[in-house]
Amino acid sequence: MTTPRPKGRVIVVGSVNVDLFVTTDHLPVPGETVIGGTFAEHDGGKGGNQAVAAARLGAATWFVGAVGDDPYGRRALSALEGDGVDPSALTVLPDVATGVAFILVDAAGENLIAVASGANGALTPPVVRDALTRLGPRPGDVVLVCHEIPTATVAEALRAGRAGGATTILNPAPADGLDAATLALADIITPNAGEAARLAAICGPLGELVPAVLTSHGPDGASLATAEGTTLVPGLVVEAVDTVGAGDTLNGALATGLAEGRTLEDAARRAVAAASLAVTRPGARGGMPTTAELEDALTR
Repeated sequence: MTTPRPKGRVIVVGSVNVDLFVTTDHLPVPGETVIGGTFAEHDGGKGGNQAVAAARLGAATWFVGAVGDDPYGRRALSALEGDGVDPSALTVLPDVATGVAFILVDAAGENLIAVASGANGALTPPVVRDALTRLGPRPGDVVLVCHEIPTATVAEALRAGRAGGATTILNPAPADGLDAATLALADIITPNAGEAARLAAICGPLGELVPAVLTSHGPDGASLATAEGTTLVPGLVVEAVDTVGAGDTLNGALATGLAEGRTLEDAARRAVAAASLAVTRPGARGGMPTTAELEDALTR
């Protein structure tokens, strides 16, 4: 009888924000004022969202990042804990504001986003190095890093994850500022189609830099490129309400699948399905599925 492999941990390194939403009939063009919208606050930030997505799917999840010593920072910390994420490696920075995202969403679920990075931009390589030294990434773990923090800090997180034998995933969003040396520290990168094109133009063929590239294509699902070839991973047919957080759900679900010991292909299939479910409810974290919801969708 084969002994089941113990589940690895998901360690997310990245940003955490409070998201300020305005929902309108249509997105404004430059110089236009759109009135009649509705306002809401949600917890967000790509790193925080990805950690929550992993935790909701049952992964033992830690978050490494930074907030300010302010009400938004305390809210962000409480929200992570409430979703089962261990925030013990989260750093509170005095005299720096917690990150805030301003998000416009139209009736079709499309969005425009502007981010004031705050503490996320002040997350330094030494802080992340110390946090990961305490957590001790090891084989079976997954270190998932997003690029809403300084590039040097991203590289340090990936380097520390790889040194411990963990699988490293880089979500290169935004793509600007990344270089080939940083990409090469990842085992998997997860761009959307636009980000993949920008990275290829700057760094050269992505397949020559990283073993696997999972490129998301919105409602069309994703494509998984490895040395063996490219596999199309279709999304679920759903009615989109809000696309914010879909990519973060994909990343958190991908990390969870790999931490469970699944093959990359199986983890990618589950990640795309989870992202499809995420767009059916409003808020970056509002539609993130639980394990039961994902299993139900996959067996229909």
